[in-house]
Amino acid sequence: MRMLIVVMGPSGAGKSRVGSALAAELSVPMLEGDDFHTDEARKKMASGIALEDADRTVWVDRLVAQIEAETAEQVVLACSALTHYVQRRLRNQVSRHPVFVLLDAPREVLADRMQQRDGHFMPVSLLDSQLEALRAPDDAIVVDACESVETIVDSICGVLNN
Repeated sequence: MRMLIVVMGPSGAGKSRVGSALAAELSVPMLEGDDFHTDEARKKMASGIALEDADRTVWVDRLVAQIEAETAEQVVLACSALTHYVQRRLRNQVSRHPVFVLLDAPREVLADRMQQRDGHFMPVSLLDSQLEALRAPDDAIVVDACESVETIVDSICGVLNN
């Protein structure tokens, strides 16, 4: 079955690390959602201004186009997918079965991880707005983002294989 595995959550949850490890485990392509933001959106976030769904339109358009261009049966997408708007677009505009995996961690853990990153455009000051915007899909696989990457990947694979 053609599948899109969306590793989602707020900044600092570990989407890129988990997404990369999951894609390696499954031997499938991994797309990094941050790579598809417009320069304007990156500048807005870097200056501490939260994105609204209108700011996400081109980003989602780019994601959908790249996902559709992938030929592999499964694709992993590391992307915040915080809002129902983004989730609906990924569900309705991609010709793959979407599986959302929410990386869940306490605010303090997320903030600490964000403070330790070098060179990322997302400031810690936007964490609260991300947590407020987060709407987990009802069918999301929720995993503890405080676990090791290996444990998280094993958990995800266990659910996917059932």
